[in-house]
Amino acid sequence: MNTRKTILVAFSLLLVAAFVLSACQPVVQTVTVVETQVVEVPVEVVTTQEVTVVETQIVEVEKEAYTTPHPILGDLKVRQALAYCTNKLELVQSVYQNISPEAQAKLPMNTWIPNDHWAYAGDENITIYPFDPEKGMALLDEAGWTLPEGAEEGTFRSNAAGEELSLQFTTTTATFRQTWAAVLEQQYAACGIRMVRLHAPASWWFGDTTGLARRDFTLGAYAWVGEADPGGLTLYACDQIPSPSNGWEGQNYPGWCNEAATADLKNANNTLIKDERIEFYKTQQAEFTKDIPVIPLFNRSEAYVTRPDLAGFDPVPGEEYYTYNAGTWSVPGEDTIVFGFTQEPASLFGLVEDAYVAHAVLSLLGADDKHYTSLNYDFQPFIYEQLSTIESGLTLNNDVEVNEGDKVIDANGEIVELAAGMTIRNAAGEEIEYTGGPVTMKQLVVTYDYRDDLKWPDGTAVTAEDLMLGYAIDCDKESGATSFITCDKTVSYEATDDGLKAVQTILPGDQYPLYFADRDFRIYPANRQLGDGRLLKDVPAKEWATLPEIAESPWGFGPYMITDWVKGEKLVLETHPYWFGGTPTTPNVVISIVTAENAEAQLLGGQVDLLDNTTFAGALPETMTTAEAEGRVKTYVEPSATWEHIDLALFTK
Repeated sequence: MNTRKTILVAFSLLLVAAFVLSACQPVVQTVTVVETQVVEVPVEVVTTQEVTVVETQIVEVEKEAYTTPHPILGDLKVRQALAYCTNKLELVQSVYQNISPEAQAKLPMNTWIPNDHWAYAGDENITIYPFDPEKGMALLDEAGWTLPEGAEEGTFRSNAAGEELSLQFTTTTATFRQTWAAVLEQQYAACGIRMVRLHAPASWWFGDTTGLARRDFTLGAYAWVGEADPGGLTLYACDQIPSPSNGWEGQNYPGWCNEAATADLKNANNTLIKDERIEFYKTQQAEFTKDIPVIPLFNRSEAYVTRPDLAGFDPVPGEEYYTYNAGTWSVPGEDTIVFGFTQEPASLFGLVEDAYVAHAVLSLLGADDKHYTSLNYDFQPFIYEQLSTIESGLTLNNDVEVNEGDKVIDANGEIVELAAGMTIRNAAGEEIEYTGGPVTMKQLVVTYDYRDDLKWPDGTAVTAEDLMLGYAIDCDKESGATSFITCDKTVSYEATDDGLKAVQTILPGDQYPLYFADRDFRIYPANRQLGDGRLLKDVPAKEWATLPEIAESPWGFGPYMITDWVKGEKLVLETHPYWFGGTPTTPNVVISIVTAENAEAQLLGGQVDLLDNTTFAGALPETMTTAEAEGRVKTYVEPSATWEHIDLALFTK
């Protein structure tokens, strides 16, 4: 059996070999050829190159946070719809029910700058979104957020994927905001938008590492405070959008970046010419209202109530102290006006006391550092002959050469010793990196031209010595003051009796827009004799806070001077006999300290003639509006500088 297998295997191998050999040999055919030709076939020579193969490695890089447009608010049509679906006047009415329709109508806002402000663009230069829910709903339809055919009231919109139009709304737990937010929720629901309200603790909402600071919201409501200088750079410039990559610096919480608007903001803050600033703010607001990163809602209100026959009382938006014209107030047949204060000043040393009630009193005395008025957010001279503006010729903005090691103001407004690598603004207004050597920067030299009829209550004229004492005390580190920004930026301050002027030179690089208003110092009567026999100018700064002549009865050049202060009961003021405005219409003022509980009763009973905004905190009680209807009082409501708004998150994480 084994022999047979071996023979079969051998035979099989021979057959395979034969087939292989035959396959390798040409096929033999019979042809009628008498000559064989050899044909040369060209052979292609391939040159071989050494190729280095680089291995490709795929690395996943985390996408920059907040660069993905918000799936809902990233659509301009949706933002426009929200604006049209917002009834601002109804929100005002929900929280200020007891003020007149005329007062309510003054409060809604169109941009981030108050309507009464000198920098407001004007209605004709911006896009205004009146309450128009039909237009808002049409925009939502266009954006793909629709209601089903025949939808019942209360149905919310959805997109083609079936996702509901739902937006979380975040704000504080304050009753004031809960009230108007509930109304806004209903307004949005009527347009088919579900607004999910989250009322968070203020500590979280305004925390350093939570809430707004981390852009943790979709719709976020809070308030800003408008100022005479609009500023705006930290709020709406492209480089002020907080994110992880910049350490969360900036307050542009919506994440709005419009390069044209940013350029306008920077230009508005880089020129000191008011007319130029107005034009830049105008075009910036046009872009702001076109893009709608924010829905401005309304100014809060400031409320005052007086006896019905008090003449001359005229609170004005933008002016911090309603007492600015108190020398013209009058009550028929009365020689005294009685204020009702629910808070008593701790001190009248304005350098260290910042309570509003203290500065309201100092305004009556003319003993504050506010040497101008700011009616409607603009500026008017008070104790100056004229404002110290470039336009008036009283301020020079000189080109000066600076070198390494010189003290200057850098591009961020900080005081630095100039060194290579620092960013500064040159005389042309360009931000540059300093590389060494001389460079030209701008330097402000401001001349303050005071009225020549300023006198102290003892009849002595205000002198250069008084001005210099103000500079010395305000800048003394032992005075009790907590801020020395102006002092540190002042190179020199020199006063002269030749027309009573002071000349202040500021560090190079400083281009503060309110250079003419907020940089002057207080004025103190250097030669006033104190109760202990010393002259005021001889008292060390560290003692000033405890001096009765400073803390309780400071001198000024306003319509009144303080003659008595019965702690816990009243402050008594009489006519300043040498007031530059002449004789006050009403010779005496008494500031009566009353409790919040009986303040209204005292006014209605005739014990006081005036209750101010510190008593009412903006909201008029019904008792006062009822009393006004009966002719017993007169109410005044004006827009305050504080304004409510909603930030819209334009991007998500």
